[in-house]
Amino acid sequence: MAAAGRHKREMRLIVPGETESVEIVNDYAKIYYIPAKQSPVFDKRYRIILPWQYMQGDSLIRKILLDEKPDLIEVTDKYTLSMLGAMIRIGKFKQLERPALVHFSCERMDDNIGSFLSTGKIGKWLARRIMGNYNLPSFDYHIANSPYTAEEFFLAYEKENNPGRSDWFFNKCRKFFREPDIPLKDRVFVCPRGVDIEQFSPERRSETVRSAMIETSKVPKNAVLLLYAGRISPEKNIELLVDMMEILSTDKRDYRLLVAGAGPKEEWLKEQTAAKFPGKIILLGHLDKETLANYYANADVFVHPNPREPFGIAPLEAMASGVPTVAPNAGGLLSYATSENMWLCEPDGKAFAAAVHEIAEKPDLAKKKIENALQTAKANTRKKSTDFLIATYDKIFSDFQRRKALFIRDDLKK
Repeated sequence: MAAAGRHKREMRLIVPGETESVEIVNDYAKIYYIPAKQSPVFDKRYRIILPWQYMQGDSLIRKILLDEKPDLIEVTDKYTLSMLGAMIRIGKFKQLERPALVHFSCERMDDNIGSFLSTGKIGKWLARRIMGNYNLPSFDYHIANSPYTAEEFFLAYEKENNPGRSDWFFNKCRKFFREPDIPLKDRVFVCPRGVDIEQFSPERRSETVRSAMIETSKVPKNAVLLLYAGRISPEKNIELLVDMMEILSTDKRDYRLLVAGAGPKEEWLKEQTAAKFPGKIILLGHLDKETLANYYANADVFVHPNPREPFGIAPLEAMASGVPTVAPNAGGLLSYATSENMWLCEPDGKAFAAAVHEIAEKPDLAKKKIENALQTAKANTRKKSTDFLIATYDKIFSDFQRRKALFIRDDLKK
């Protein structure tokens, strides 16, 4: 929204909230909050906008869209909001005069299904059918937050990756959703996220903050402080943290893991800690951005266990804060993480424990990687990423206007 102001682009967000309200961010940006209930499954902390909140003719979302008459609509959801693209494509919002339709993918469908439903062939098949037969043809363009996330588009769409699929049904779906007659590669863009280097900085390193961390966590002053920041949820591979700490708990050094975040596996993590290494993992709950930024800069090591991270903003924040970072050698973070600026290793407890040991034993190596990490953060700032996103919107809209007949086909006629 700050980028919208900088570039003088009108931008509106429609997001779930507790009550209906409108927030004016700047002269060009506005946020509409839609009353939404908390999710009934998985992580119940989140609020979700359900399909009937935009399907009905008198819905608040429909009214907002008709009042604003957007030139481009972006949907950042594969589930409850995704039908909006399909509805517009098949002519259910004719009064909008057919804006460009963009789907922004912040995570992979196959990873979500693998984390919560099935990691086997059935889960993989289901993810590819949903993406290839429904999501991809429902929008004109697709933006992903990393090459790793974008890869799923092509895995789900291209014939060579789906030898067993029904081409008849696949083409039937493409026709029903009126997919544009343009190759998928011309409709996919990658827009990485960025870090706020003003907020996340090694300048926050402070003996006062360090002492407060130790006091709040009730750990010894000589403890080696490890930090994890993120959801305590199945898709984050939280089990690795337990395996790592089980190994580190036998070390002569006193390693303590501070966990900043919340989620459905909190109780499980507490039980594992009490049973295997009492007091070694300390759950801090959700921290505000200011406190979290202080914790990053004053931790000894940051650990990020998820090998299927779509992008990985937390590791990038840690790097910008000047803390040695350990992460899996897989996923979207490989778009900026290398062995020169981070400890990349196999996603298991043994490898992570070995990396933490090396950081503790080789301060010169840690210093060198931190220097490289800070340069990486400066190359991947929030300002640069949002400027690039606005430029991508401009490119998409220009292309849509130029080749509009290929995108809308007979959307407005039926």
